[in-house]
Amino acid sequence: MNILDELKWRGAINQQTDEAGLRELINEKDIALYCGIDPSGDSMHVGHLIPFMILKRFQLAGHKPVILIGGGTGSIGDPSGRKSERQLQTMEQIEKNAEKLSNQMRQLFEAGSEHSGIKLVNNYDWLSELSFLDFLRDFGKEFNINTMLAKDVVSSRLDTGISFTEFSYQIIQSVDFLHLFQDEEVQLQIGGSDQWGNITAGLDLIRKKEGAEAKAFGLTIPLLLKADGTKFGKSADGAIWLDPDKTTPYEFYQFWFNQDDRDVVKYLKYFTFLSKEEIEDLAEQVETEPHKRSAQKALAEEMTRFVHGQHALDEAVEISKALFSGDIKGLTAAQIESTFKDVPTSEAPKGEHKLVEFLVDLTKIEPSRRQAREDIKNGAIRIKGAQVKDTDYTISEADSFDNRFVIIRKGKKKYFLVNLI
Repeated sequence: MNILDELKWRGAINQQTDEAGLRELINEKDIALYCGIDPSGDSMHVGHLIPFMILKRFQLAGHKPVILIGGGTGSIGDPSGRKSERQLQTMEQIEKNAEKLSNQMRQLFEAGSEHSGIKLVNNYDWLSELSFLDFLRDFGKEFNINTMLAKDVVSSRLDTGISFTEFSYQIIQSVDFLHLFQDEEVQLQIGGSDQWGNITAGLDLIRKKEGAEAKAFGLTIPLLLKADGTKFGKSADGAIWLDPDKTTPYEFYQFWFNQDDRDVVKYLKYFTFLSKEEIEDLAEQVETEPHKRSAQKALAEEMTRFVHGQHALDEAVEISKALFSGDIKGLTAAQIESTFKDVPTSEAPKGEHKLVEFLVDLTKIEPSRRQAREDIKNGAIRIKGAQVKDTDYTISEADSFDNRFVIIRKGKKKYFLVNLI
């Protein structure tokens, strides 16, 4: 299947500047193409992955991906999708963020890949060499203010106001496209739907500088919405990060596993590299056996393996099974620490403690001794996954994880983490 036909089937194309021309070009040869990201943070989240999944598909089809880390543009701020000015970061922070994003990109595009690697570039390298006068003479002269004002990314900000700094962003991104066209033979830019104006501005600049016949193209990705109409990419607790220190592989796995039946097939097409036949089979299972959640399981496994690797996937599955069954005694202290970091937490001294006192006086898990005894007798209290019905039970080191944590489960799903000090 032609890469453009595959992208259409996967619902991954929003707009193209010249579909026929791009199709003809990629039928002739493998092309270089790019997608950029500004280092406004030190990690990507799953929303950032959307255009880069398309870049990865081009890589798997034999094309040459170039990833631009916007060390220069990141110091200015992209106005896209915003109603107010960005807070400028220090250059030191931008450099740190750029290095972390570069490492994430290497993991996604190089780790275990039998295909051609990626080329990472930082636009600070060429933008920082431009003097203000050179910028105005060589590039500013090529841009019409009326045309710039008509771009959605600018027109949407006119009521609230936009600084000259952010107004100039589309010129600078256009300079990036021209530079990569000239120096890296890049002929296609990929971006989110909010980047259409910036991409077309870059194409205009290329043709003004290189001639009307210059073969350069733009392609944007649809805004990915959930079935309820909200924007994809966040959970109730916030962004889902690719950095395992921000979002653990277990949390990452659960994010994908908990997707709605109405969305899961769309996400399988968009985010996984499963074949059309495999996805159609899973789509049928969503219709006939939704309770098995086979499609969600496949989505969670594919994405966790892609971002974090097989070992992290195996651990996420192990933790998920343990929590589902309630048998958590086989988990390590490190797994407990990462998995239960968001549950109610308290502290208690190391050593032996009567269970009722532990639940009431030390941890405040129970409101009163009467309630504690009642819950224990009714089997509502579990320690390290094991049900305890003896009101005279004594908690000891054997009930802990590496003498660091005690996990109490009250009822069917309510967990409490107790740090032993």
